[in-house]
Amino acid sequence: MAKDEGKIKTAVALQYEHMVDLAPKVVATGKGSFAEQIIALAKAHDIHIHEDAELVKVLSMLEVNSFIPIEVYAIVAEILSYIYRQDNKIKG
Repeated sequence: MAKDEGKIKTAVALQYEHMVDLAPKVVATGKGSFAEQIIALAKAHDIHIHEDAELVKVLSMLEVNSFIPIEVYAIVAEILSYIYRQDNKIKG
């Protein structure tokens, strides 16, 4: 996830493995050049990037390796559902 605060970008990377993780967790967060690196790595590995300024604002306050708060489960679930649907379309 990423947002552009004027000229300073903020990025948060989430990880979730179905049937393994209790909930999605923050695996990286950064601003400026570090955010650009997170985004570049995601693009290089064909990882979906979703832009949501309010969600990034909340998630960027969390510690790395923290599970997302219950208050954002619904929006993250929608994003993950979209990603899974797109992956299934690509796979056939």
